Amino acid sequence: MTTLPKVDVYTPGAGCLLCMAAASMANSKLTTYSHSLPEEGLPKLKDDVATLLRKRGLDAVVINEDIDVSKLPSAKSSGADMAKKDFSSLRAKYSVDHLVVIQIQEVGFERPYSAYIPSSDPKGVVIGLGYEVNLANNTYEWYSPVNIHVAAEGKWDEPPTFPGLTNAYFQALETGKDTFLKPFKG
Repeated sequence: MTTLPKVDVYTPGAGCLLCMAAASMANSKLTTYSHSLPEEGLPKLKDDVATLLRKRGLDAVVINEDIDVSKLPSAKSSGADMAKKDFSSLRAKYSVDHLVVIQIQEVGFERPYSAYIPSSDPKGVVIGLGYEVNLANNTYEWYSPVNIHVAAEGKWDEPPTFPGLTNAYFQALETGKDTFLKPFKG
């Protein structure tokens, strides 16, 4: 797995400095609250994947350190199903032939903006990628984007505990975890 981001509020579309400041102020109570929420089950996704692979008779090794994909060199060749980064150095380092990567980019809440005006209510969100790289030739065996957004049922703007959004967050977490594990359930 890559390093998990902290649970937070994401505001895509608020791109200029004034827009970011307006979005930050408008969502400050939700942001403070989001930082108190647990990542419930996300850190153990790699163990869950390994367990499912072992049930299928494979010898799965769990890498306990976070993998920083951005620090890997760019791949020397490109083409269909070729990874953009060169994962080959991890083959010898971990004594593995295939590498399953779970890369979570957003977890928490997402509220889209059009400049400094919100264009939607916030939603519980889990966004990331799951993929398997064949380390012999640096190709993807499978690649699956995960993009889970769950709206609050009823009112969302109920500080300080935002019960509707909290429920949406935990639903997004469960759906996200299930989506990451689905390819291994056979």
